[in-house]
Amino acid sequence: MKNAICIIPARGGSKRIPKKNIKLFHGKPLIAYSIEVALSSKLFESVIVTTDDEEIAKIAREYGAKIPFMRPQELSDDMSTSTDAVLHTIKYLKSQGEEFKYVCTLYATAPFLQEKYLREGYERLKNSDAKMAFSVTSMPFPVQRTFKITEDERCQMFTPEHYKTRSQDLEEAYQDAGQFYWERIDKEWSDIPFGKESIPIVLPRELVQDIDTPEDFRRAELMYSALFKVTSSKMKRNADKG
Repeated sequence: MKNAICIIPARGGSKRIPKKNIKLFHGKPLIAYSIEVALSSKLFESVIVTTDDEEIAKIAREYGAKIPFMRPQELSDDMSTSTDAVLHTIKYLKSQGEEFKYVCTLYATAPFLQEKYLREGYERLKNSDAKMAFSVTSMPFPVQRTFKITEDERCQMFTPEHYKTRSQDLEEAYQDAGQFYWERIDKEWSDIPFGKESIPIVLPRELVQDIDTPEDFRRAELMYSALFKVTSSKMKRNADKG
């Protein structure tokens, strides 16, 4: 039995951002960032992209991922989930005589993915009895103070009893960062994994951005540019000091 495999679900047919998974992001296809971090981490026996799209498959291969099969259409429509695609991949690999202790699902739209957090997730899961370790980040605003807009276009707080509670007195909340999900293959998978058998790997908020809409994509580009410039400036200053 091999140790770990990385699976990147990346179906075609994105509607809100056409060809989202391979759209150029700072000069590279978006999916390339996830593939490159997975490969550079040296954590995996294989990095596999499961897709129904020939163009995505071609680009994934160019960046070093494996495409052992094209995903069937019944797992590629708008109702299909990433979990469906991952379980199908694991079943396929078993049919080929390949079995693993751990599987890590990476999203194809995670350009802020960092190797150190990916490795932390693996180490913490390996040294525990948990089922999963996945990326999370803190909410930027107390969820207890949020509200909805009603049908008559008025406001209604979800927890009005906290209207006068100071922010610093409210319990901090976290959300799924949507970057990686380490799981033990020998454990039963849960439809709602965010429970006591899951280990949260906390990422700083500046390294987290969902990319579901054109606005999200532009925001991610600006965030990435700002982070890159800060890193480059620090390296230049350190070089000048040396």
